[in-house]
Amino acid sequence: MSAPVSLRAAMEQAVADGVFPGAVLAVRRGLTDTWLIAAGRLSSHPSSRPVSSATIYDLASLTKPLATVTAIALLVQEGRCRLDDPIESLLPELEGAAVGSATLRHLLTHSSGLPGWRGFYERLSPQAVLPVSEQERSRVEAQVLQLISQEPLLYERGSRSLYSDLGFMLLGMAVERGGGMRLDAYVRQRIAEPTGARPLHYLPTDQEGKKSLASLIERTAPTEWDDWRKRLLVGEVHDENAAALGGIAGHAGLFGTAEAVLAVSGAWLTAYHGRPSLLHQDVVREFVRPPSEGAASTWALGWETPSVPSSSGRHFSRRSFGHLGYTGTSIWIDPVSELEVVLLSNRVHPTRRNEKIRAFRPAIHDLVYQERARGVSG
Repeated sequence: MSAPVSLRAAMEQAVADGVFPGAVLAVRRGLTDTWLIAAGRLSSHPSSRPVSSATIYDLASLTKPLATVTAIALLVQEGRCRLDDPIESLLPELEGAAVGSATLRHLLTHSSGLPGWRGFYERLSPQAVLPVSEQERSRVEAQVLQLISQEPLLYERGSRSLYSDLGFMLLGMAVERGGGMRLDAYVRQRIAEPTGARPLHYLPTDQEGKKSLASLIERTAPTEWDDWRKRLLVGEVHDENAAALGGIAGHAGLFGTAEAVLAVSGAWLTAYHGRPSLLHQDVVREFVRPPSEGAASTWALGWETPSVPSSSGRHFSRRSFGHLGYTGTSIWIDPVSELEVVLLSNRVHPTRRNEKIRAFRPAIHDLVYQERARGVSG
């Protein structure tokens, strides 16, 4: 079934309005009927190539649910860890640190007490010299772990929620310890390959990583000129802390296409309804359970739930779960209507100061929902 004219027109208008240079919208209902709409170009340069459904985007914080949260869910269902285990049980370097006794649940719900962000990259490498070997990456990871261990808590653990990249850096490291392999390898072997999510990958800064993924960079949309690295970023993670960690981190670093994102979101939706999936239904239901009425936070376990107002618009059910990415990406899943919506863009190109996507996100989700409802009733 072809995508509605209204959605194509909305995407083209967003390009004309400067919301982003280009984007891909993927909509799926019932795990079968999919709309893919590509609009605009890879960059703001008029001679750049048109966006296609095969365009790869820097997924930014979609890394959190697609890679880190999915990995933690797998480790939990395999009995390798429990949600109420303290993070120091997987990262003993944190014993005695303020955050050491925070549980995986605290970190997943952004209620550990950690600050949201720190510019670690500036301390790790003022000259933007990135790791080019596994030994260098391991050294930097140990430094980041030490820096986070020194952070005082900003609020009483569990009393409120503060979205924290630092917490997800720790969770990414915990996946490596619990899974027994580097995070990018775990995501490739345990998530991307079993779900058929291709391409969905990290772009390591080491020489071997650059060589193995060079062909994919030609299909990757650029993000922004980075004053720290002194270059336009194409096929390099936009997030500076993730870059300092060698391009592989729990909070950012994943790249992929809209269809690859749908492959992982489909695993969550399939498991939610008790159908065969790499994830178990009871684990998925635990991770995406909406907060109780009147709760101070809208966070489930690593997934956001609709708030008022919400980037998912006005129509997604309260059981919906999703996430946003800073570069201009998002995913929302409504298990009640079995509706998945993925929006991938590079709204930070040429500058992150462009925030027009804030208004566009809820509007496009409202339009998707209305078109899907019209299709069902028709």
